[in-house]
Amino acid sequence: MTDAEIRVRRVYDAPSQEDGARVLVDRIWPRGLRKEAARLDEWAKDAAPSTELRTWYGHDPDKFEEFRRRYLAELEQPGPASEAVVGLRAMAANGTMTLLTATRELSISQAAVLAGVLREQA
Repeated sequence: MTDAEIRVRRVYDAPSQEDGARVLVDRIWPRGLRKEAARLDEWAKDAAPSTELRTWYGHDPDKFEEFRRRYLAELEQPGPASEAVVGLRAMAANGTMTLLTATRELSISQAAVLAGVLREQA
């Protein structure tokens, strides 16, 4: 699988024809966004970081590497998160997939970490 097949975008950006399957990977619904406007194929809440990890991280760039390490550990634990990754991997096998998040800084988001996991395991 190539990098172009799993994309990361902000959920607030207008949907694009190139998005393929659109999957929200935030645990909580983005503020001010109507469900119809998001045009999602799936809301993968279980693939998002735990509330505790998300709260601890707070999108602090200085904490990103530790966040990444902890989030990867969460995704590897048996349970809803690892099952969600299996489902996302299956969805990605069908073509382009765009992981969506409300996070402003995509490069330090859970969506970027998750995209890396899906690309590695493809």
